[in-house]
Amino acid sequence: MARSGVRGEGARPRVRQADDLGWDDSLYDENGDPADGGGASGGRGGDATGQGSGSTSRDSGSSGTGGDSAHADGPGAGSDRHNGRPVDKDGDDASAEPRGQGRHGGGGGRRRGGGDGGHPRRRRRILRWSASVLALLILGTAGAGYLYYQHLNNNIKKDDLNLGDEKDRAAKSKANAAGQTPLNILLIGSDARDTKENQSLGGAKDTFGGTPLADVQMLLHLSADRSNMSVISMPRDTLLKMPKCTDPDTKKVYPATVGLVMTNISLGRGGPGCTVATWEKLTKIHIDHFMKIDFSGVVSMADAIGGVPVCVDANIYSKDSQGHGSGLKLKKGTTPVKGTQALAWLRTRYGFEDNTDIGRTKAQHQYMNSMVRQLRENATISNPGKLRSLAETATKALTVDKGLGSVLKLYDLGNELKKVEPKRITMTTMPWQWAVSDSNRVEPKPVEAEQLFRLVREDIALDGKDKKKTVTAVKASTDPAAADDQIGVTVQNGTRTAALGPVGGRARTVSQLLVGKGFTKAEADSSAATAEETTVIRYPSADLQGDAQAVAKALGVPLSAVKKSTDVSGVTLVVGADWREGTAYKAKAQDNTTPESADVLNGAKTDACMHVNKDYTWS
Repeated sequence: MARSGVRGEGARPRVRQADDLGWDDSLYDENGDPADGGGASGGRGGDATGQGSGSTSRDSGSSGTGGDSAHADGPGAGSDRHNGRPVDKDGDDASAEPRGQGRHGGGGGRRRGGGDGGHPRRRRRILRWSASVLALLILGTAGAGYLYYQHLNNNIKKDDLNLGDEKDRAAKSKANAAGQTPLNILLIGSDARDTKENQSLGGAKDTFGGTPLADVQMLLHLSADRSNMSVISMPRDTLLKMPKCTDPDTKKVYPATVGLVMTNISLGRGGPGCTVATWEKLTKIHIDHFMKIDFSGVVSMADAIGGVPVCVDANIYSKDSQGHGSGLKLKKGTTPVKGTQALAWLRTRYGFEDNTDIGRTKAQHQYMNSMVRQLRENATISNPGKLRSLAETATKALTVDKGLGSVLKLYDLGNELKKVEPKRITMTTMPWQWAVSDSNRVEPKPVEAEQLFRLVREDIALDGKDKKKTVTAVKASTDPAAADDQIGVTVQNGTRTAALGPVGGRARTVSQLLVGKGFTKAEADSSAATAEETTVIRYPSADLQGDAQAVAKALGVPLSAVKKSTDVSGVTLVVGADWREGTAYKAKAQDNTTPESADVLNGAKTDACMHVNKDYTWS
């Protein structure tokens, strides 16, 4: 049996990097139609590796009616655009990196819906949110006919699911007691300018054919028993590490990044499969499928549905004297939006709340929930002709992984998704904090983001309405552990929290405790303290699972805290915030509530209304 090394490489603090990328959102006139001559100039960057920021940007200057890149700005008072250059939240110019070259055409919006298995008079159960899922659920409504089966199959574009290394993949979701398995689907909105239509809708004329950006990313989790659904949005301006990805067409290898980079460049690192790999690396959630949609897909889907009601608490005009904004113009109250006006709503940052990407995410959640209800209540969708038209639009709008690459597979998935009532749909945003390395960007909030990810991994409903689940005991490893004095253990200090600093010398105290119990090769890691909500023991490969479990038993740590992770090279014990003192570990009851910072929106909430920034109102 293989022996553990004396030391393991645990996770180390990240070196931050920043990018400035995104969608132009100023190419619409006051009616939501594309503005004539609204092109914009700007750069786009593709790949980012190594110590540099891997920064990419899409700047937009003014031409005709102007062309601001709303998505190119940071979330906070974020990185605004001025004279074709990014400006940070204090009004200073921020640097932009050169343009990169990409390979996959993208999809850039987001939304989707679904329907019933081809029975026009039956009330549809559809849920949807990024333009992607909309498309997929729609197939559930129109699929029964199969009149256009092969034609619709040919409409669907396909790509590889995961472009990362197999060793970095998250463990597959476990089945429940009834043998049912959860489903995790990553929804991706791309800002690709790969067609004349996408270029017209997206603007930035000199970026045609450039590297697409994954400017909308939402993880849809369908519970094993199909009783509830959860969605986690990741802000476009999130900084994180990216894994190694290999382009399936060109075989180009994109090395894992050393520092932090913008999450939306993942799409340019070989395709949507790299976005999937990045999510799995961050969340440890196994992703079963992805669905991607672009600008034109968003517009065509919104038109096919017949409009989606959205609400603002004041008159809004998303355009300022410098050309910033999407051009969205609505009166106070509820207004159905479709076509380019729907796209403008989904891309609006200037005018919602504090003009950040976070506000834009909330607007997208409102749109998605409203679309679900619209599809369920709209009688016109009972018309077979309308349904076929919707299916035609949906299949043309989508790029999916090969596991979803047929009408039949999408239809089956749609039938699963439509089992959930809107009241059991929970929209959330990944808990975040302003990045240490760049105040215009965000990063996952250590304890609360991990708590949200854990709830999804463990298939716990985010609305708190789960039936009480039976806890399944963790099985002991079938691979016997080495002798205690031969097991190498690296002990790290993870006692830092958002409110409390780390406890000095904690790693040393616990490593000495292990030595006293016979684990003579245990050593403290002297690197900077990390933040870990609960104590965890990580191991890199199956042959070290028994060793890791032996350490857990010696300390009284539950076997459920023993986790496989490729972030370490040997058995690594991280002393968490739940063990800040003493030598006896006492496991506390897990908090299975959704963090307040996740900003929950229930799918049945009909009175959601976006708050309009006072600087973007009109009378």
